[in-house]
Amino acid sequence: MNYCASPYFYRRRLTREVVVGDPHRGGVIIGGRHPVMKQSMLTCDTMDTEACVKQTLDLVEAGCQLVRITAPTVKDAANLRNIVEKLRAQNCFVPICADIHFKPEAALEAARWVEKIRINPGNFVDKKKFEVREYDDATYFAEMDRIEEVFAPLVRLCKELGRAMRIGTNHGSLSDRILNRYGDTPMGMVESALEFARVARRLDFHNFCFSMKASNPKVMIECYRLLVEKLEKLGPDWNYPVHLGVTEAGEGEDGRIKSAIGIGSLLCDGIGDTIRVSLTEDSPHEIPVCTDLIAQTPELTAPLPPVAMPEWAFTTWPVDPFNYQRRVTAEVEVGFGLKCGGEHPIRVIVPRNVYQQVAPRLRPQDDVRPEGIYEDLLVWEVDPRESLQVPDDTHLVTVKDNLPLPAISAFRLLAGRLQEAGRRNPILLKDCLAPPAAALSPARVLVASATVLGSLLADGIGDAIMVRHEPGAGASLRLAYNILQAVGSRSFKTDYVACPSCGRTLFNLQTVTARIKARTEHLKGVKIAIMGCIVNGPGEMADADFGYVGGGPGKVNLYVGKKPVRFNIPEAEAVDQLVALIKEHGKWREPDAA
Repeated sequence: MNYCASPYFYRRRLTREVVVGDPHRGGVIIGGRHPVMKQSMLTCDTMDTEACVKQTLDLVEAGCQLVRITAPTVKDAANLRNIVEKLRAQNCFVPICADIHFKPEAALEAARWVEKIRINPGNFVDKKKFEVREYDDATYFAEMDRIEEVFAPLVRLCKELGRAMRIGTNHGSLSDRILNRYGDTPMGMVESALEFARVARRLDFHNFCFSMKASNPKVMIECYRLLVEKLEKLGPDWNYPVHLGVTEAGEGEDGRIKSAIGIGSLLCDGIGDTIRVSLTEDSPHEIPVCTDLIAQTPELTAPLPPVAMPEWAFTTWPVDPFNYQRRVTAEVEVGFGLKCGGEHPIRVIVPRNVYQQVAPRLRPQDDVRPEGIYEDLLVWEVDPRESLQVPDDTHLVTVKDNLPLPAISAFRLLAGRLQEAGRRNPILLKDCLAPPAAALSPARVLVASATVLGSLLADGIGDAIMVRHEPGAGASLRLAYNILQAVGSRSFKTDYVACPSCGRTLFNLQTVTARIKARTEHLKGVKIAIMGCIVNGPGEMADADFGYVGGGPGKVNLYVGKKPVRFNIPEAEAVDQLVALIKEHGKWREPDAA
C-alpha cells in the first residue's frame, strides 16, 4: 500500500466528513467530496477583542472559511466568548478554531465557546526539554496512560458539545518521549498524532482531522505521505481528513514558493482537505495564495488521455515516496564547463532567448546565472508513454513538448521508463510541457512553477530544471534558483525560517524580519530562524544555524541550532547581538561594496 492510488493518475483521497459548526449558518464540512477549504490565523493579542473581530472580518472578506485564534492561557480562552459573540452580532458566522499549546485547561475553556480545537500532541501533555533518556516499553506505555488521563476530558467535552478537533503535530515540537523513541523523524510525527487519535476513537469521537506541519517542504511532504499510508493500513474507518501547511514558510516569494512545493504537490497527489499558507505577512495576504493553489490543481492534474499505459504504471513507484533520495544518474555536460547528474548540483537551464537577455548583465561573482543553454544541449526528448529509445546514459533526457500529459505525471513516467530500461540518464525538468498560450498572473506563475518543479525535486527526480511559465528573462532565472533553494537542492542566498505571527508573538515579526534581513541577506548558505515565541522555536530551528526567538515582552533569546546561548536580550540590541553571534561562529562576511 502507498500514499496515493498512483503517482501518475490523479485521484483525490476520499475521507470521512468532519463538521465544524452549523453548515446551515456559516459552518463548514471538511473532507468527503467537499471542496478544499481555506483557513488562516489571527496575528493580534487574543485579549484585544476589537482587534480580533476586525481581523476576522478582514479574513472573511478575503475568502477565509475558518479562522484560528491562539488561546495560550485560560484567560485568553475565556475571552473567545466575547470575540465570538461580537462576530455573531455582526452576522459573521465563520467557524472559530482555538489554537492550544501547553494548557489542557485552556482547551477545556475554549471548547465551550468555539467550534473547533487544535491541539499539538507534542506539548499538550508532555513537556519538551530535549532530554536524552532511555524508555523501556513499560515506562513508555505508562506515559500513554497519563496522556489519556489528561486528553480524555477534552475529547468528552468536544463530543458532548459537537465540536471538531485538529490533532496537529509540528516537526518543531515533538515531545521528549517521542524524540527518544523515534527521533526527530516523520515517523515520530505520525506516531505522536496516532496516539491521540486512538484515545479519541476509544471514546467514540471521530470529528477530527490531522496535520503534519514542518518548515522544510521535503519533510512536510514525507510526513503527510507516511500519515496517509499508515491510515490506509489501519483500515477504511481511519479515513480522517488532513489539513495541509508548511509552517514558518516566511514572506514574499520565498514563503509562497515553499508553500506551493509542500501544499501544491500534495494536492496534486489527491491529498488535502483544508489548507493554510503561513506567511510572515498580514493574514489576508495568505488567502489569495490558498485560492491559487486550489484553483491550479485541476489544471496540473488533467486526466491522462485514454491510451495504453505500461502495466507497471499502476503498481510501481519510480522513487521511495517516504525517504528522500536523489535518483542515481550518470554525468552529462551542460555547457560553461559544467556537468549535471551524478553528485553535481541541480543545474539551471535557460532557452537561448533568455540567455541573450540576461548575459549582458551578468557579473563574475553572480551566483544566479544560466548554467546551460537548451538549444546547445544534447537533449533526448521522449514520450514517456512509449518504450524508450535512448542510445546511452550520456544523453540528458526530457519530456517532449505538447504531449497531452500533466507535467508531474509525465516526468514521473519518464523516471519509471528509465528505471524499467535500466538507464541512468539525468533528467531535465520543465515546469510546463509547452509555454502557456496566455500569460499567467505573477502570483500564479510562482505557485505553478514551484508546485511542478518542487514536487518532482522533492521526489528525488531531476538533475536540471528550466522555468518557462515566467515570461521575464531575469525573473525566470531567479525563480528557478528560488525553487531550488526552497526545496533544499541549492543554496545561493541566506535562508530564513520565519513564523507567520499570532497572539503568542512577543515582537513585531514583520518589522524584525525586515531588520534581520537587511543585516544578513548577503550571507550565502546561512540559515536563520525568526520565531515569535517558544512554541515551535527550538525544534523548527534544529537545522537552522542561528535562531532569534521571543523570550518575553521586549526580550529575545538567541540560539545556535536548537541550543539557547544568550537570554533576555533587550529587543533594541537583539539584532546587533545576533550579528555578533554569527561572527563569533565564523559564519560572517562583509557584504560586497556593490
